[in-house]
Amino acid sequence: MPYTEAPGARVPIRMWTDPERVEPAAMDQLRNVTRMPWVHGLAVMPDVHYGKGATVGSVIAMRDAVSPAAVGVDIGCGMTAVKTSLTAEELPDDLRRLRSDLEAAVPVGFAMHRAPVDVRRVHGLASAGWVRLWDRFDDLTPAVHSRRSRAERQMGTLGGGNHFLEVCLDDAGSVWAVLHSGSRNIGKELAEHHIGKARRLPHNQDLPDRDLAVFVSGTPEMDAYRRDLFWAQEYARRNRDVMMGLACDVLRRSFPGVRFEPWISCHHNYVAEERYDGVDVLVTRKGAIRAAAGDLGIIPGSMATGTYIVRGLGNESSFNSASHGAGRRMSRNKARKTFSEADLAEQTRGVECRKDTGVVDEIPGAYKDIEEVVSAQTDLVEVVAHLRQVVCVKG
Repeated sequence: MPYTEAPGARVPIRMWTDPERVEPAAMDQLRNVTRMPWVHGLAVMPDVHYGKGATVGSVIAMRDAVSPAAVGVDIGCGMTAVKTSLTAEELPDDLRRLRSDLEAAVPVGFAMHRAPVDVRRVHGLASAGWVRLWDRFDDLTPAVHSRRSRAERQMGTLGGGNHFLEVCLDDAGSVWAVLHSGSRNIGKELAEHHIGKARRLPHNQDLPDRDLAVFVSGTPEMDAYRRDLFWAQEYARRNRDVMMGLACDVLRRSFPGVRFEPWISCHHNYVAEERYDGVDVLVTRKGAIRAAAGDLGIIPGSMATGTYIVRGLGNESSFNSASHGAGRRMSRNKARKTFSEADLAEQTRGVECRKDTGVVDEIPGAYKDIEEVVSAQTDLVEVVAHLRQVVCVKG
């Protein structure tokens, strides 16, 4: 569908959803963004919903400025997927053992590895850059220097919330591995440090929302944020790489001879330097993926509603972006009050996964309809494959 423009904004709010269907608090956030003098443009994805400072599902292009809250606290959060040579017929009828093996290989929730993963022993990982990544740790803000050991042991861990590791089948019966995670505690601490720092700067005192506080180019604060931001984005990507390598090793042990196609990976909470309308801008995608022409991306639903592999069409009206998932339609607290364990078991029927109160807030009914979300952005992406979960690991 073509975008619509929401009224009452200083710069156009291009929306790939009906403005009337967006919660009022989220619309207020979007309008607040456009009132900032550095904003070049704003695109809104069909999975948009209220977030801290900036809405989830928003793409903000700024001139010479960036808002840490418009990136999100899980810097570099994103997705990785890989198609295997396995077919549905090769999977066992009972998938509990496979789920258990994946959970043993990849720590979930607050758990971490007892010792840092030896990346030389993990299948499929690039050998270059690991030493340089950790050499740069001491250049990060001193506020996180005591977290190095934790960051090393969390490399290759899933976390909780909406993060997941899945085994899926596409419509032709091929088996895929898919995962969603980010920069773990180290990314969160860096984000919160810089959000707090930005709030105290003089030029942010009169903003419509203090959570939208920005750093401005050419300042020591911006230089420090960019250094930490880009490090955390790399950490997040490598974290997903390690997990996918560990998951592939589980599949190799369970199914000798299995082969893997090239991995697909994309961030959906990050900053990129791009150029639109002849202007160099810093683009923050918070709950959105890059969808330039030919870019492969991943748009998941929820625990039992499937995932789409997509290819970007390069629509510059959206700043070459697309949605990052289905998006929540109710808060976690509301989901816990609305749904029960029995509801979760019913809505995840046929998927080997947790079905207890600890993940009721991740129930499919708490999310928007992934089919509607994908159909609302046919001018942004084309569908390459549709996947459905058979195993879902959550923290």
